[in-house]
Amino acid sequence: MSQEEKLEARFWEERYQAGQTTWDIGEPTPPLVDFLNSPDAPTTGKVLVPGCGRGHEAFYLAQHGFEVVGLDFAPSAIQYCSQLAREKGLESQATFEQHDLFKLPDRFMGSFDYAVEHTCFCAIDPAMRPQYARVIHDILRPGGKLLAVFWAHNRQGGPPYRTSAEEIHRLFSPLFEIEMLQPAKRWHPRRAGDELWGVLTRK
Repeated sequence: MSQEEKLEARFWEERYQAGQTTWDIGEPTPPLVDFLNSPDAPTTGKVLVPGCGRGHEAFYLAQHGFEVVGLDFAPSAIQYCSQLAREKGLESQATFEQHDLFKLPDRFMGSFDYAVEHTCFCAIDPAMRPQYARVIHDILRPGGKLLAVFWAHNRQGGPPYRTSAEEIHRLFSPLFEIEMLQPAKRWHPRRAGDELWGVLTRK
C-alpha cells in the first residue's frame, strides 16, 4: 500500500475512531429495501458492496440469499462487519475485505452479478468518478447490474460530494444501459428528496 493510499485509508479510519460517521443512517437504504421487496427483484447472485461501512446493505442482501462481498478502506469498518457476520451466522453469505476500490485484485474482475452503491460514489473525489464507473463495469459480468442510490444534494463541497441525473448519464451511459434513474420514492429522513435511485446494466 502506497503512502497516498495509507493517508486515504487513515482519513476514513479516523472518522470511525472519532465517531464521525454521519453518512451511516443505521439501516439499509430504503430505495434498495423497496427494490428487493418488489416483484422485479432478483433472488440470487453475487454482489459487491463498495464502501460498505458498517454493512447495513451487505447484511440485508445476505439475509435475502445473495452472496455478498463488502469492501471498505477503513480497517475498523471491516473488523466490525466481519465480527457481526460471525455473530449473525452469515459468514458463508457475507465476507468483508479492506481494499482501495481503484486497485482491486484481478480476481474481482468480471466476478459479480450485481454491485450496490450507497455513499461510496459521493465520498470519492469527483475527478475520480469516471474511474468509478469503469471499475464497476469491470467487476460485473456481462449483463450485470449496478443498483444505486446516488446522493443528489445541493450543498457545495464535500464529502459527500453532490451529483445530478445529468452527471450520472454522462458518466455511466458509455458503459451501461440506464434502465432507471429517478428520484427515490422513499428515503431516510436525513436524505429527504436528495436521492436518485438507479438500475444500470453493464454493456
